[in-house]
Amino acid sequence: MVKKLIGEERRNAICKWLQDATKPITGGELATKANVSRQVIVQDITLLKAQNHPIIATSNGYLYMQTEQKTIERVIACKHKGNETKEELYILVDHGVTVKDVIIEHPIYGDLRASVMVSTRLEVDQFITNIEQKNAPYLLELTDGIHNHTIAADDTEKLDQACHVLNQRGFLTV
Repeated sequence: MVKKLIGEERRNAICKWLQDATKPITGGELATKANVSRQVIVQDITLLKAQNHPIIATSNGYLYMQTEQKTIERVIACKHKGNETKEELYILVDHGVTVKDVIIEHPIYGDLRASVMVSTRLEVDQFITNIEQKNAPYLLELTDGIHNHTIAADDTEKLDQACHVLNQRGFLTV
């Protein structure tokens, strides 16, 4: 039987598991490792974030953001239909770009931001599959296709090249 981790010991273990991971870890996976419920993990993640641990929730699970790598970020404005999302994301990741989030301007709530965190075609495929399986609408459907992305790469040229292809495809708004 797996030992049930308690309080601070469990939160330290969660941090270590996330720091050592090469891909996102779901709340369910963390709960199994710690021998607690998923809700306990959600509460622990909230406490860890309050202690300034750089943990983010993505559609594929939790990530501990490593800070040693220098990245350049840019916010881009896009417009397309929901069924073109996969193509848009493929263009970005194929140029070595990470898509960190999607942002829309809602008429009531203001800016709504959701984590995307995809860097490879496999992660894009998992993101799209997750949306389809849950029958969840894309945020861009609330704004006639208009949305922003925060994108990141290790050099400006990758961002420029990706944006050039997006613009050729008609996905960027100018």
